[in-house]
Amino acid sequence: MLDEKDMAITPAPDALRTDDGALREDYVERVARAVGGGDTALLRELFGDLHEADVGDLIEALDAELRPRLVELMGPDFDFAALTEIDDTIREEILDELPTETVAEGVRDLDSDDAVAILEDLPKEEQDEILDQLPAPERVALARSLDYPENSAGRRMQDEFIAVEPHWTVGQTIDYMREKPDLPHRFWELYVVDKDHRLTGAVALDRLLRSKRPVPIAELTGEELWRVQATDDQEKVARLFERYNLVSAPVVDPQGRLVGVITFDDIVDVIEEEAEEDIKALGGVGRTEELSDTVWQVAKGRFNWLLINLGTAFLASSVLKLFEGELEKMVALAVLAPIVASQGGNATTQTMTVVVRAIATRELSTANAARVIVRELMVGLLNGLAFAVITGVAAAAWFKVTGLGVVIGLAMICNLVAAALGGILIPLTLHRLGRDPAVASSPFVTTVTDIVGFFSFLAIATFWFGLK
Repeated sequence: MLDEKDMAITPAPDALRTDDGALREDYVERVARAVGGGDTALLRELFGDLHEADVGDLIEALDAELRPRLVELMGPDFDFAALTEIDDTIREEILDELPTETVAEGVRDLDSDDAVAILEDLPKEEQDEILDQLPAPERVALARSLDYPENSAGRRMQDEFIAVEPHWTVGQTIDYMREKPDLPHRFWELYVVDKDHRLTGAVALDRLLRSKRPVPIAELTGEELWRVQATDDQEKVARLFERYNLVSAPVVDPQGRLVGVITFDDIVDVIEEEAEEDIKALGGVGRTEELSDTVWQVAKGRFNWLLINLGTAFLASSVLKLFEGELEKMVALAVLAPIVASQGGNATTQTMTVVVRAIATRELSTANAARVIVRELMVGLLNGLAFAVITGVAAAAWFKVTGLGVVIGLAMICNLVAAALGGILIPLTLHRLGRDPAVASSPFVTTVTDIVGFFSFLAIATFWFGLK
């Protein structure tokens, strides 16, 4: 920890960030020069008592070779919790450069959930080497958390909590908390357990402090107790917090024994991560891609998606091949066909984005699927009619052929209705089959609208103008 002198020279917010929240370039440059020159005194002055989130942003702003050097120069004054605020790729690069003794010393004083976040991406051999240098109680607790599945509540929980027995009184409990040296940094409730450490209830801190000292803890336990299994997926836990407005929740093992607690600040990170992953997946970007990734990592991660899209593009183009003769007779068809397909692609992306997110948040289910399908169909029909008029008038005026306006208008209606159906039915079907709709939907739905758009436009034109 920093002493009072260091705290007194903490950089003011306006000295650290611009009005839009970005780190000031001159501040980053001063830190970079201090690190490059090994000026520990200046570094301590510049860092002051920065919050871990500010330190994380500063680390990301520095050149790669300066990051581990910064950690080493700050020594015991560096808060390793800052490493939980940076990209996974950057964190792994820093940890690879640091001696295991430095990492072990850095995670020793962290909350268990932050320590797990730092250790979980390391190879098993490095994890074991670092854990071996920790005191037995901390080593056992961290090893247990690391044994839980990735993205589970067991990985997110912290094992610092307050547990008391039901026969304790309010006075005993308050005295216990006053005397206990290793209380959690922040807590909102304490938990009631039996002699086998099985969770039996929870008491909100405000209710405890409003009660008389002689009152038994058992009388204060609420009727509602939202417990979480250590193996529960973190997304399921996030939905529980969102649904019931929880601040914290106890985590239990299969035998019902209290093993940890998960808090809202962890859930905020989960919600942000899950939303970010869904957005990336919808755009055909790898879920783990970060701005700090190398050119090769990014190119490799995007290649497969682009290859799939290339295949679907050839499939859509094969429809044009079917009407090769008609296109030669009327060149205007080749000019207008992409407009129909493109408009359908945009419309289906709108529907698909809403549906995929609704599936992820469990807002869309069997109970309301029929209603949502009908709604999207009506939206597709309404927009189809509107754009049929707009594109029909534009096409007729452009090529001075009234029939072209009618043809493209009818095709627009067909394709926007097909876009609405594809945008909702394909994600729902993939979800029912156990596939991730965020990852798999896009190439399917865009292919549907391309094929329907090209085929409907050219088929209607062939019939209308008698091109066969």
